[in-house]
Amino acid sequence: MRPQVAGQLVREYLYAYVAVSPSDGRMSSLVLPWVDTQLMSLFLAHTAAQFAPEHCVLFLDGAGWHKAHQLSLPSNMRLLPLPPYSPELNPAEHVWDYVRENDMRNRIFDDLDEVMDSVSTSLHRLHQQPETLRSMIAFPWILEAAA
Repeated sequence: MRPQVAGQLVREYLYAYVAVSPSDGRMSSLVLPWVDTQLMSLFLAHTAAQFAPEHCVLFLDGAGWHKAHQLSLPSNMRLLPLPPYSPELNPAEHVWDYVRENDMRNRIFDDLDEVMDSVSTSLHRLHQQPETLRSMIAFPWILEAAA
């Protein structure tokens, strides 16, 4: 028999922004209330400061806030688009798989604050375990391109 798990349908949202470094397993993350060009610019500045003085290359999907003309791009950062419909190429997608599998599945949350706490705790755990993170995201094609 298949186990039964309680379900819940609620239309509230929060958004986690993540950038990961395949070479050493470091990451930058922010959990924010929405997505737009202004908050994406904030995240890019946060990531650039966290990885200074390194030059960062971020692979991004085609979301509008990833390529808006008003996006403020730090001087030590370059954005590269991924091919359309190819989330498997984005290392950050594996972070979301980890968060869902380890901290979100089969749980019912009382409110959005509990969801935020769970996501933040999961991201913090990954931040403290760079080798675990690196094992999920160090795609050979990225490491070869960076060499």
